[in-house]
Amino acid sequence: MPEKRCYYEILEVTKTAGGTEIKKAYKKLVLQYHPDRNPGDEEATVKFKEAAEAYEVLGDDQKRRRYDQYGHAGVQGSRASSGGFEDISEMFGDLFEGFGFGGRSGGRKSSGRSRGSDLKTAVKLDLTEAASGVEKEVEIRRKKACDRCDGSGSEPGHTPETCDYCGGHGQVVQSQGFFRVQTNCPSCRGTGKVVRHKCNSCFGGGRVDEVVKRTVTIPAGIDAGQHLCLRNEGEAGIGGGPAGDLYIEIDVKEHPIFHREGSHLLCEIPITYSQAALGATIEVPLIDGQDTLKIPAGTQPGHQFRMKGKGMPDPRGRSAGDLHVEVQVVVPKKLSDDHRELLVKLAEHEKAEIHPNQKNWFERLKEFVTGYDDD
Repeated sequence: MPEKRCYYEILEVTKTAGGTEIKKAYKKLVLQYHPDRNPGDEEATVKFKEAAEAYEVLGDDQKRRRYDQYGHAGVQGSRASSGGFEDISEMFGDLFEGFGFGGRSGGRKSSGRSRGSDLKTAVKLDLTEAASGVEKEVEIRRKKACDRCDGSGSEPGHTPETCDYCGGHGQVVQSQGFFRVQTNCPSCRGTGKVVRHKCNSCFGGGRVDEVVKRTVTIPAGIDAGQHLCLRNEGEAGIGGGPAGDLYIEIDVKEHPIFHREGSHLLCEIPITYSQAALGATIEVPLIDGQDTLKIPAGTQPGHQFRMKGKGMPDPRGRSAGDLHVEVQVVVPKKLSDDHRELLVKLAEHEKAEIHPNQKNWFERLKEFVTGYDDD
């Protein structure tokens, strides 16, 4: 048995070469000695395998340290030294990417099976439905496996045959100038199989259209933009492959009273001047009923009250959000004579009872403009 050549000599690098330099050198040899570019050249094949074996060792830090210390004896049993061409291509497929190399016939044979496409639909809810949870029915159009041929595409009594064009690999290597490019087989479209006797129901496609209805359980607290997934409710796979999934996008209508921010709700409640000044207990609407809220005397317009746990439920089972109530003092547009008379008296009273330490708006404006404070 001839003595093995030095791995550094094979890759034409020095013993101090870094990983990037080693990888670059190996790619250069791949281009030079790849069997697809040297058909029938046994010497090129040998050099290609030598380069693969050398890269497997020198491209791995641990193996490289053993090799530097013990030589070939320290790395005996490497896959590249005993495997065939397909083994090498599989091990170093990432290095072949971009060069169009994938084996003489396009790599491994295709099973002809592929996963079906995912489908998407939408469900629209009002805020009450989103808060309580609900069941909705959706209708979808999809492809299912043909009942007559069980998805094979062949008339009963026949089976798909291996594609003669690609030999069942599903892919072919085509020359494009200096390089070779691996593409799906134009005859079988990448499946590796051809249907000679087409099914009378699906005409060889293996799938037919159907319209189905499914009931979707919407969890309480779901928000607009979130998705639900029904596994295996998408389109049937090709050649008996698994079905895709059905994704349901949730849309929630705007509510006339509540504004939603995540799990929290906000609403504005009108109160009268007397309620704000004197205090009151008012009724507040909730998403699922109503509750009472105590307004302290002297509450200012725009003040927000927090009602803990009165917002939206959390679909993940966490604590419910809060309801934030903002009070707005309502000014009547029309007044009765009695109401006007009372307000006039109130205005006179407010003018007379201004707190001695409280400056009115005009006094604060004067200070802002002149910068002078009488105090």
